[in-house]
Amino acid sequence: MTRIKRGYIARRRRTKIRLFASSFRGAHSRLTRTMTQQKIRALVSAYRDRGKQKRDFRRLWIARINAVVRDNKVYYSYNRLIHNLYKRQLLLNRKILAQIAILNRNCLYMISNEIIN
Repeated sequence: MTRIKRGYIARRRRTKIRLFASSFRGAHSRLTRTMTQQKIRALVSAYRDRGKQKRDFRRLWIARINAVVRDNKVYYSYNRLIHNLYKRQLLLNRKILAQIAILNRNCLYMISNEIIN
């Protein structure tokens, strides 16, 4: 049988993976098999943590709103504030409410007074 020389395709694939894994530490950036494993792991982690990041930020916003609401006796709890916002059809999302709570508390008081009256 004649000898078959491997073409450029496998080398091109490996260099693509090597560029992705160039910032990894140790053998994870040098050995082809571990590079591919680490690439898969990195992409899985990135996909999972994008969803987790959204949850974490939502938890942070809720904690901030609740702290301001309870601290200054605007309302008894975050739960009642959100419930009455929905009843009054004042559609403010938690991100905006958290920013208002931190940067401009008087505005939050005005919103809560609007809900009560």
